[in-house]
Amino acid sequence: MTTRYKVSLKRSAEGFAVWVPGLPGCWSQGATQKEALDNIAVAIAEYLAVADDLSKKRKALSRYVEVRTHA
Repeated sequence: MTTRYKVSLKRSAEGFAVWVPGLPGCWSQGATQKEALDNIAVAIAEYLAVADDLSKKRKALSRYVEVRTHA
């Protein structure tokens, strides 16, 4: 399954900072935009894995909801 996430990029002293507005605390960086985007893809996957693990430990039910957005 693939999902698209909106990310924000900002030039920094080290290259580019990147974060996911929809996933609080999900940040990364890279020397180039491509490296930053590659790194945030890994960070998103790890963020979601941890969130899923925490949900399972709490024995919470999970459901999927489709949302239509206006871009």
